[in-house]
Amino acid sequence: MVQYAVTLKDGDWTVFRDGEALEHGMSRSAAIQMAKDLAFEAEERGDTVELLIQGYYGDLSRRLTGGADD
Repeated sequence: MVQYAVTLKDGDWTVFRDGEALEHGMSRSAAIQMAKDLAFEAEERGDTVELLIQGYYGDLSRRLTGGADD
């Protein structure tokens, strides 16, 4: 499983993969788009993907998708 997250860190929107920052200093919409694109690529490889996106007020949405069919 691979996890992508979009969170507000130190005043900037940051994209994480498995807890490691990939890109920071982005707009929220650009960070979400990047995370969705990365998640799509991982799903295409057959990985299970957890996508976490922080809202403006600290709420968190979670989506779990992908994975190879057995």
